[in-house]
Amino acid sequence: MDANATTPLLPEVFDAMRPFWIEHFGNASSIHQQGQYARAAVDHARESVARLLHCRATEIVFTSGGTESDNLALTGVLEPGQHLITTTTEHHAVLHTAEALATRGIEVTFLPCTPQGLIEPATLRAALRPNTRLVSIIFANNETGTIQPIAELAAITHTAGALFHTDAVQAAGKLPIDLSPKGPLQHVDLLSVSGHKIYAPQGTGILFVRRNVRLAPLFHGGTHERQRRAGTENVPGIVGLGKAAELAQQWLTEDAPHDGPTHLAALRDRLEQGILATIPESGVNGAGTPRVCNTTNLYFDHVEAEALVIALDLKGLSVSGGSACQSGATEPSHVLTAMGLSPARARASVRFSLSRLTTADEVEAALTIIPAAVARLRTLSPTWQKQTAAVA
Repeated sequence: MDANATTPLLPEVFDAMRPFWIEHFGNASSIHQQGQYARAAVDHARESVARLLHCRATEIVFTSGGTESDNLALTGVLEPGQHLITTTTEHHAVLHTAEALATRGIEVTFLPCTPQGLIEPATLRAALRPNTRLVSIIFANNETGTIQPIAELAAITHTAGALFHTDAVQAAGKLPIDLSPKGPLQHVDLLSVSGHKIYAPQGTGILFVRRNVRLAPLFHGGTHERQRRAGTENVPGIVGLGKAAELAQQWLTEDAPHDGPTHLAALRDRLEQGILATIPESGVNGAGTPRVCNTTNLYFDHVEAEALVIALDLKGLSVSGGSACQSGATEPSHVLTAMGLSPARARASVRFSLSRLTTADEVEAALTIIPAAVARLRTLSPTWQKQTAAVA
């Protein structure tokens, strides 16, 4: 139940990738038959990703993952003296890039969020300046699942003459994304996706770059990806990403089978409601806001999240105390503290993120494991002992 950290490779994805490791190993830039076979596979994958995002294939840039895509989006359009607006609840791939750009002459504003983790349109409007070049706001938060009003925020940004980027790593494959010129996300100029969040291999990703947006590359070398990302293409990985995009599009359709997004949301809600009904002094971080179908972030007062993660792991249940990129960190989640949680409650919070392979039986098993683990850890908590003694 840690799918926001990574997802398993779907068997269909592996089968699509397999020939490009051994049989069809050509360099997609070579003009001989082996190279052109690889090129055709890359082009097919590009079309598949474009169909998932409802954009042009030429607007897809293949990368090594969400972090590279975020870095390329921010550094590729900003120059010293220009202004960047982002938020306090971004993934560190954006936050740390923004901090680095601030040392290079870029003015940076970090927008605050509401207690539910939302960025209000009025807050963005107030932060815009004449020299604002780029606004970067995460689509769905990786820790809480909170969905931002991206279409409205992007429209506000365009009205001010700036570009808009969104980190859609946790949104892609879970929410419909329509980047077509007249679609709901028509004002989004740059969008990041990571392959291993949508059942493709780790080390793959894309950056959507809307036509006519000029992008300075991070890497210098060959003319790959229309001179936007130099380096020999990871053909097996790209093929896998393309296949995963096809499967995600099928899963998101209105006539999806019983295991579509609605089914996954029902499993998430069953887990969430079962925990709240059986464990006192627990609650949902970001409750009442739109969230992606697979994610819930809960606090368990009088329990350290790190200890709970270990206790659940020993019982065969994998969860996270926050972003997987911050595992081992001693500081409380920057997302939860930005939402106004106390450091103690933030350290008592655990993220559960289901995958499309999660079953109802696994949810029921978790609802047996989690209350027992919380109860045991609370017997070791001085604050819990003091509270129960006072009640007695």
